[in-house]
Amino acid sequence: MAKADASSAPDGIYIDRQTNGLTGNAKLIAQPAYQTLVAAEPFLRRLIPVLIFLFLFVIAGLYSLSLSSWRDTLEHNAKSALALASGQLVEADVKASSPQEILEQVSRTAALSDGYVLAFTNEKFIISAVTPRSTGWHGRALDDIVSGGQPLFLFGKNAGVTLVKIGNDDWYAALSIDRAQGRAAAALISADAVFAQWRKSVSLNVCLFVLTACVLIIILYAYFSQAARAQTSDRIYLESQQRIDMALVRGRCGLWDWDMVRGKMYWSPSMYDMLGYEPCDAMLSFGEVDRIIHPDDGNLFAIANQVMEREIDQIDRVFRMRHANGHWIWMRVRAQVIDSDADEIQLIGISMDVSEQRHLALRSEAADLRLRTAIENITESFVLWDASDRLVMCNSKFQQDNGLQDSDVVPGASRKALEDRMQAFASERRLANVNGPRAGVTYERQLSDGRWLQVNELKTRDGGTVAVGADITQIRQHQDKLLDSEKRLMATIHDLSLARRADEQKARELVELNRKYMKEKERAEAANQAKSEFLANMSHELRTPLNAIIGFSELMSQKLFGPLGNERYEEYSNDINSSGTYLLGVINDILDMSKIEAGQFSIEREEIDLCPLIRETVRVVSLQAADKKITVDTSIAQTLTLYADRRAIKQIVLNLLSNAVKFTNEGGRISVRARHASGALILSIEDNGCGIPKHALKKLGRPFEQVQNQFSKNHTGSGLGLSISRSLAQLHGGALKIRSTEGSGTIVSVRIPVAPKEKPAQLTIKAAA
Repeated sequence: MAKADASSAPDGIYIDRQTNGLTGNAKLIAQPAYQTLVAAEPFLRRLIPVLIFLFLFVIAGLYSLSLSSWRDTLEHNAKSALALASGQLVEADVKASSPQEILEQVSRTAALSDGYVLAFTNEKFIISAVTPRSTGWHGRALDDIVSGGQPLFLFGKNAGVTLVKIGNDDWYAALSIDRAQGRAAAALISADAVFAQWRKSVSLNVCLFVLTACVLIIILYAYFSQAARAQTSDRIYLESQQRIDMALVRGRCGLWDWDMVRGKMYWSPSMYDMLGYEPCDAMLSFGEVDRIIHPDDGNLFAIANQVMEREIDQIDRVFRMRHANGHWIWMRVRAQVIDSDADEIQLIGISMDVSEQRHLALRSEAADLRLRTAIENITESFVLWDASDRLVMCNSKFQQDNGLQDSDVVPGASRKALEDRMQAFASERRLANVNGPRAGVTYERQLSDGRWLQVNELKTRDGGTVAVGADITQIRQHQDKLLDSEKRLMATIHDLSLARRADEQKARELVELNRKYMKEKERAEAANQAKSEFLANMSHELRTPLNAIIGFSELMSQKLFGPLGNERYEEYSNDINSSGTYLLGVINDILDMSKIEAGQFSIEREEIDLCPLIRETVRVVSLQAADKKITVDTSIAQTLTLYADRRAIKQIVLNLLSNAVKFTNEGGRISVRARHASGALILSIEDNGCGIPKHALKKLGRPFEQVQNQFSKNHTGSGLGLSISRSLAQLHGGALKIRSTEGSGTIVSVRIPVAPKEKPAQLTIKAAA
């Protein structure tokens, strides 16, 4: 349809077509400047990286020149200091002071740093004095220490300061020779000491330069990124503007801007297109727009007055506007005040052609009426919820089944609120849906009056829910009868199945237990084999070198091959011997404990005269007791005998006595008693030492367990003495018990049967954690 010209609009409607744009001095000044800037932008963008890299190159050159000049200055100052120091040394009067004092005096007066080395030599360049003394050059030939210094030794001071080598390092050296007195003075400093501060400064400057370069490169990258984003934004803006215009046209929408103060209104091209008028860039007046609005739908001036008086700040109205061809178009206008606090009020909004929607609404009302009549007349209950779970419509059957009043079923009511008002169900069950989730949900509900309903809930295309409830009371009663018969049959089958499954489960458990037993047995045999190999290796690898250490330390202590040269060496050899002996004892204890745990420790019983054996053991620890002034009392009958392993009994007594001496303070007392009681030997060792806390008594006797931890303990030991003693007692069929009071003392009792049992007691030992 051709668009009608504004001059031919019906009822004398006229829309001005005057152009509106940038005019006058503003256009004269702004347009050329902007065009010049846009034209120069590519050149400026290419020039910025060149300027940044030129700036970095200039800075690097200035840094290089400055550091090179500083290095030359440092080298010149070091050489001058060396020449001056060597000259002062050779002219000094060595008769007035010693050479060492002269060196130190010259070092102080010349304010030389720690890196300088000053030395006096004789005519053969043997160093007689040197500072600092830590160099270790005293008595050595200077020409042996310094390589590459032949001009210095030939010409002396005339050779000036020369770069020489000492080891692998570069040194600056100056030498002054006094041939009349047969001496020479040398001053040296390493190149590393001269340029140490310079190198630090170079590292700092390089880091600063690199950091500056990185920052500038990041800024350059950010600039180009921003420029690229700006170009992209311009392109996106143009594309977005085109899309908006196209969307407005395709969606039959129009954009308009209403300037309330000036009484002007701007329309987008799509607005003109909807109404059939020729588009123009001019601002429209209130009167021009008001003339094409249907008089029954409102007055534009009345709306403007409400906005100006701040009564409303938004508009959402439906108008009929005259088309250029003369017919009316329904337009929905929605607008919002941009800034309600501003002095000048301006509205911006959109207009949509809702003519089709209006006609469709009329047709929908008629169809909705027919649908409501049909739903009300069906025998099933019916309810429709929208996507927000709010009521759309329902029939009277739904109200009756749920006990709802007419005031409750108001369209828009919340589903949760209605369900709270419904009569409670006697029972409810959700049924499995064989047709998949798209088929909806099915419930079986028993009402309070005993009736059953099957409610099918289905999702609508708009996200809502429709529920239809059918009365299935008779079907449900028939199903209950069938279920009772089925339950009786299934109970019989279930009993038979349980019996069969129980037998199968027991068979599987027996098979699994047998498999686990075989697996654990293999693991135990492998662990026992590995432990045996470890014991063999430990016995050979540790005992052999320890015996050598102990033997050689004894030879050193006895001075068989002459004096050691220093008393400390003798002390060290004694310490080595005692430490090795202690470590060998610990290893022997560990091996004995391991053999006992593995069941490889065999005892050879014989008749033992107990009194001499215990007294011999007491003599072994008597030296330790004498050092701490501890009194050891024994009360043992002369005729006391025992049928047991001699070495094991001796080790038990020795371990317990050693512990008693170790944990008894100076001037303490230890009592050893032995007696027969009830067919067994009772051996008791009592001390008045520090005692054992009550909470620690339970863990004593286990391998490697001690009362104090490894960081705070005051006595050495591996923690195996009590464990070995208890294990040896158990091998004899006996036991070991400990009674102690913290701060008062400890009593350790060992009970060993006098005669061997027919069957030796099985040994049970808790391994170390």
